[in-house]
Amino acid sequence: MPECNYCDETFEDESRPTGPIVLGGILVVTVAIVGYVLFSPSGGGGEVTPRQEPTDLGAVHYHGTMEMVVDGQQVDFGRQRYQMQSNAFHFEGGVGTRWHVHARGVTLQYALGTLGFNATGSSVTYQGTTYRDGASNTTVRITVNGDAVAPREYGLRSGDSVRVVVEHS
Repeated sequence: MPECNYCDETFEDESRPTGPIVLGGILVVTVAIVGYVLFSPSGGGGEVTPRQEPTDLGAVHYHGTMEMVVDGQQVDFGRQRYQMQSNAFHFEGGVGTRWHVHARGVTLQYALGTLGFNATGSSVTYQGTTYRDGASNTTVRITVNGDAVAPREYGLRSGDSVRVVVEHS
């Protein structure tokens, strides 16, 4: 039978204090969850992994701008066919320059796909025609904030300025 070190009495069923152990376990689990949310690819930073579908619809609300020019013609995202095509990414209210993101993990490829375009790092399909960089004197540039990106891997972030340009020389 266990004895009390303080009063020397003996007790039939004296158990060890579990409160500090339980609290310590809860603290470790909480730190692990917070670390995962903040630093995982689909967590709070907007980072994504390739081929990831958007998640957590309604968890974020980002805005940015987008411009697409094909053979000198500006694509008008204010037209009805480009408005509200997805809950995760869309243009709305007839405004064709400011996009909205309402889910985590929205890649540029996903966003353009909701508008009917297929984009890779070196090609864009627009109105049924695939334009490939370097083919038939064609130049395809896909940039975010002035830097070339891989649409499949780039996760849109608040304030991003997207530019897609297709030119024939």
